[in-house]
This record gives sequence, C-alpha cells and structure tokens, in this order.
Amino acid sequence: ARPCIVGQWSPWSGCADRCRPAGRVRRRPVQQEPSNGGAPCPPLEERAGCLDYSTPQGQDCGRSFVPAFITTSAFNKERTRQAASPQWSTHTEDAGYCMEFKTESLTHHCAMENRPLTRWMQYLREGYTVCVDCQPPAMNSVSLRCSGDGLDSDGNQTLHWQAIGNPRCQGTWKKVRRVDQCSCPAVHSFIFI
Repeated sequence: ARPCIVGQWSPWSGCADRCRPAGRVRRRPVQQEPSNGGAPCPPLEERAGCLDYSTPQGQDCGRSFVPAFITTSAFNKERTRQAASPQWSTHTEDAGYCMEFKTESLTHHCAMENRPLTRWMQYLREGYTVCVDCQPPAMNSVSLRCSGDGLDSDGNQTLHWQAIGNPRCQGTWKKVRRVDQCSCPAVHSFIFI
C-alpha cells in the first residue's frame, strides 16, 4: 500500500475583492497518489476570510463598513501592516486598543462551523464577554479607530458584528468598555478586520 503524500502549502492568495469581506485560498499539491488501499489524501485546499483595507488606487476604504467584521486573534500574527495598508509606515507604533463586548445574539451558523480555519466561531456564545483587538492595519490611519468598534455608543446600543469566513455567522453585542490590553481567554479573543 502506498499512502498519499502531499507537498507544502502555497502562500495565501490575495483577497478576492478589495474593500469588502471576501475570501482567500491556499493549496498544496499531491506528490504521490494513494494506491493499493493506502491512506487517502488530506484536504488539498483551505479557504479563509479576509478584507483588504485600500482600493487599488491606495485610498483607505475601512470606514465604509457598518458592522464590525471579526476573525480569530490568531490571524493577527499573519497580517502585516505594509501588505494590508500602505498608509501605515513601519515607524508608526500605535499600540491599538481593545474593546470588550457582551454578546447578545448570534445565528446558529456559528456553532455549526468545523472547518479548520473557521472553527473559532464555535466559541461565540450569547451572554459571553468577548475581547476584540483594534490593531493596524484594521485601524484607520487618520482616526486611529477600527470600523464597527462601537466607541460612540452608550453601552445600551445594540451593535452588529459578522464573522469573516462565514457571512452567515453574525449577531449583535453591546459595548462594555475600551481597554488598552485585551484580557479575555484566547477562545474569546478576536480582532477587527
């Protein structure tokens, strides 16, 4: 029996669309097909949500979004200021901020997610406090705010959010407070996109 052998993942593609939530993809090649009952190939393609922050002409478009677009805080390690938003120079060292929200409602589609890159959505629960980091390049380089951060709300206002990677995973929350550093457990920590 010969098992399937796959190669390395390709780099992530760019966002399919600019200035609106879209998808990106990466693939890996099959180096050896399985034969004689060998182990089948693992997934050869992965998809994830993404959002580009500027138009092809370099204009900032982050403020045109009404709901807060969020993803797992693990994605923060993969994004770079330069690649995502040319307005941020390498000398800009704004530390950003964290918003705490109390989740009020969400669609059942969040709990049904089990794809590797969207499994984080299962941790969104009604009544839980979540932390959402506002960091460059999601942070507007002029206002130093993230779209949908709820800073202007009074705490009683219901705000909308949507998970990147599955547009049917969405819901509402209310602002608790702004803090400098997020202190939620990793499973309840997210980032603005």
